[in-house]
Amino acid sequence: MTLPPPGPHGGDVERIAGALGLPIDSMLDLSASLNPLAPDVAGLAVSHLGALRRYPDATRAGRLLAETIGVDPACLLLTNGGAEAIALLGQLVGGRVEEPEFSLLPRGGGDAPRWRSNPHNPTGRLAAPEERADVWDEAFYPLATGRWTRADAAVRATVGSLTKLFACPGLRLGYVIADPDLIGRLRTRQSAWAVGGLAAGLLPELLMAADLAAWAAGISELRRELVGLLARHGLSPLPSDANFVLCPAPTGFRDKLLGQGIVVRDCASFGLVDHVRIAVPDSQGIDRLSAALEAVTP
Repeated sequence: MTLPPPGPHGGDVERIAGALGLPIDSMLDLSASLNPLAPDVAGLAVSHLGALRRYPDATRAGRLLAETIGVDPACLLLTNGGAEAIALLGQLVGGRVEEPEFSLLPRGGGDAPRWRSNPHNPTGRLAAPEERADVWDEAFYPLATGRWTRADAAVRATVGSLTKLFACPGLRLGYVIADPDLIGRLRTRQSAWAVGGLAAGLLPELLMAADLAAWAAGISELRRELVGLLARHGLSPLPSDANFVLCPAPTGFRDKLLGQGIVVRDCASFGLVDHVRIAVPDSQGIDRLSAALEAVTP
């Protein structure tokens, strides 16, 4: 059997399940770092399916998100996932990073704005209070801290991802926070109807279901259980504040877990060829990973 090579971002479960001849729902995807405590988005979406028959209008959803985060609506642009937020802003202002870093962030040089994921992707560590960046990528920040944003007054812009927060990467919801002038310039570059009607219609209900403090506390406990489980099997995950851990791993570790129906994130795209990134699962996922590790480790 030939397994597909790891993709650059994780979330390869559909291709892998196809290669293994398994139903997608039978796989445990720990390559995509999503909120393990998120509400049932599919269930909530049912009452909003009528939006599929209308052209979308994300105005109300964007305004409500801004109010929830605590910023002026003129300072927030709702986007088609965090990827669009990064692309729009990167194309307009450029950027540079210090490796390793999330592969979608812009990589320029010279005086380009410095971007930094916070918590850092792939290590999962939060930036120290004194650390500065021109653009923060806060895709995982609410799940690490229980707060919407660092709210750095000196920052040029912040990008975020609601698909991580609500564990709905197929829905595509993200945002940029910046001064009104920059938001206006970004808005003129955004394609028409970039945010779909189902996503825009569902967002108010998702925001009502959000409990950032409880989610962050629950993820911290689940992460502690995950780290302990990995350690008992001879692995040494690095310290993390996020809903994932970076872990040195022996050759073939990812493929062995694939044989158990579990996908973890290969980190070669970060330049870390001997590491995997493992998302924090819910308690059932912890139990399933435990059984898999019993089967594949000495």
